[in-house]
Amino acid sequence: MGKMEQAVKYEIVRLTRKELRATVVPLARDVRRLKRTVSGLSKTVAVLARLGAALEAQRTAERAKMVAAPEEVEAARISPGLIKKLRKRLGISQGELATLIGVSAGAVGFWEQGKARPGDRNKAALVALRKLGRREVADVLATKAAESAREAKGKAKGKTKRKARGRKKRR
Repeated sequence: MGKMEQAVKYEIVRLTRKELRATVVPLARDVRRLKRTVSGLSKTVAVLARLGAALEAQRTAERAKMVAAPEEVEAARISPGLIKKLRKRLGISQGELATLIGVSAGAVGFWEQGKARPGDRNKAALVALRKLGRREVADVLATKAAESAREAKGKAKGKTKRKARGRKKRR
């Protein structure tokens, strides 16, 4: 009797495995195909995200140029009080205004005190700043900070290489 039970048990296990294989193999094939599809889609999304970020950075850079029409610049009257009001309205410090325009914080201080007047290029930047709101100014400042950080990082790498070369030459 033991051999008969064993034979039936073996046959049941064999048929069960055969049925499972018939069900699982196509599913495994589908899973592999879907994984490849998801992988391809995630790579596409990553590329699109990089392109989107680059496009957004380009748009922000275009807004950051702060260019005004020559007629506007000539007609504009820039006074020390106006510069101070503009800075307060935008919610930025003298240093941040200086970063936006591309001058020193001391120059902005002198403009606000009336000890100096902005030149043509700086006057054009101030006129262009009038058109921007707080959010746009914050975006431009963030972009400029990221650019300066990238430049500083690039300069730091160059210094490290030069130092390393210099040490090798001395020995």
